Amino acid sequence: MKVALVGSTGLVGQVMRQVLEERNFEISAFIPVASARSVGKKLQFRGETYTISSMQDAVDAAPDVAIFSAGGSVSKEWAPKFAEVGTTVIDNSSAWRMDPTKKLIVPEINANTLTREDKIIANPNCSTIQMVMALAPLHNKYGIDRLVISTYQSVTGTGAKAVKQYEAEAADQPADQIEKAYHYEIFDNCLPHCDIFLDNDYTKEEMKLVHETRKILGNEELRITATAVRVPVRGGHSECINASFKQDFDIKEVKELLQQTDGVIVQDDPAKNSYPMPLFAAGKDEVFVGRIRKDESAPNTLNMFVVSDNLRKGAATNAVQIAEYLLENNLIG
Repeated sequence: MKVALVGSTGLVGQVMRQVLEERNFEISAFIPVASARSVGKKLQFRGETYTISSMQDAVDAAPDVAIFSAGGSVSKEWAPKFAEVGTTVIDNSSAWRMDPTKKLIVPEINANTLTREDKIIANPNCSTIQMVMALAPLHNKYGIDRLVISTYQSVTGTGAKAVKQYEAEAADQPADQIEKAYHYEIFDNCLPHCDIFLDNDYTKEEMKLVHETRKILGNEELRITATAVRVPVRGGHSECINASFKQDFDIKEVKELLQQTDGVIVQDDPAKNSYPMPLFAAGKDEVFVGRIRKDESAPNTLNMFVVSDNLRKGAATNAVQIAEYLLENNLIG
């Protein structure tokens, strides 16, 4: 397998390299790709030194797979060029997610829809991935009627500049010396502002949760509303999900369904103060679900708290899992 990693020096790109190493993904040739200013520089992968390639050189090499984490504009321009030479592109940006001709994949849920003809595959948003991992088995059993979502998203979800702002503010550096990724301070604060505001006064992040969830679960009629909040946590996204179903459910059965779901860990024992937190999810690939309880104010409705490492299952690990599925099922080439 000849593999190109586009955006290999970025925050997610670094974790992608780590995940590829950890999961021992089959690679015969590795092609790290980054922006023009990084071309020619060196990086380490599996104990070897590689020279960072330009986009065109990577296309000319015609890799079997190209995993992208370099932003939407880069993906829009270059993913089709890779696809034209026969490369299967797995893209982590928002560029292709809502394109009706492209599939939006969480392997545990809908990888079985992939074919050899899918040359550009979209990786969902980090907050969407962890949510649908917890919801899919319940939707299949009871049928989701409505979702009310509140997210508590860490600064790594914004990128390296946001992490630097958070760390500088935590170190009490003078405000005029801090380059800001956010409109306001993030340390000791919560910002109800993830991504840009749209015409409907929801943010782009909030509407990603709406549209991507509908596409992945295959139901454009799902009623979904979301509020996304950036919180002063370095890594790991948390979500409070209020889910109403078409059928009634038993809480014990709900927990059993989640416990039987690959990639999900139920952490739910209030008597022992056991519940999901970013502290426990850091560096792990699983989605943690807890605080599972009936909503006593509405019929057929439950609350749960969902946490995951947004750079791993929310980005890098999900992308690598897609590549693994393609390889295992002979869908590349």
